[in-house]
Amino acid sequence: MTTTTDNAHGSGTDLGARYRSLADGFATVLDAIPTDGWSADSPCDGWTARDVVAHVIDTQRSFFDGHGIELGQRPDLDDPAAAWHIHSTAVATRLDDPAVGDLAFDGHFGPTTIGETLLRFYGFDMVAHRWDVANAVGHDLRFTDDELTLMETAAAGFGPALYGDGVCKPGVEVAPDADRQTRLLATLGRSA
Repeated sequence: MTTTTDNAHGSGTDLGARYRSLADGFATVLDAIPTDGWSADSPCDGWTARDVVAHVIDTQRSFFDGHGIELGQRPDLDDPAAAWHIHSTAVATRLDDPAVGDLAFDGHFGPTTIGETLLRFYGFDMVAHRWDVANAVGHDLRFTDDELTLMETAAAGFGPALYGDGVCKPGVEVAPDADRQTRLLATLGRSA
């Protein structure tokens, strides 16, 4: 019998590979940030580029911890790029065990699994915040069509919760002829 998780995202090493792909995209941006760039203001109110990385690491750690999955000691954020590599390796390693990704629980939007939530919500977070970190230091980051689809699908699925406390700022107006990425960023309360 095929499970919903198998249909939607695969399990075991496939889930680990999908996470690694998203995590590697985030790492590519972090690896290009100059040392003095970590204190630059990001588009997230009150957060520096370093704060954005801390948020992504800490929310993933909290998610796993809340489900009894140990990731080891939190990496030191003196070097946010190195911290991300340590953290994402720990997460991907856990996801290589199919029992971890297939672990079911009742989430905010109903019954789900660790794998489904990680890819849909935390995957969304890694892509959105990759743009935030790049933007903080003036790098122009373009999403792929697959990333745009992931983000658009996730944002639509979140409904009003997208604009809940600590998620996204209210959407902003854009020109009718704005490109797909600009429209997506506007939906997420960001100006391209």
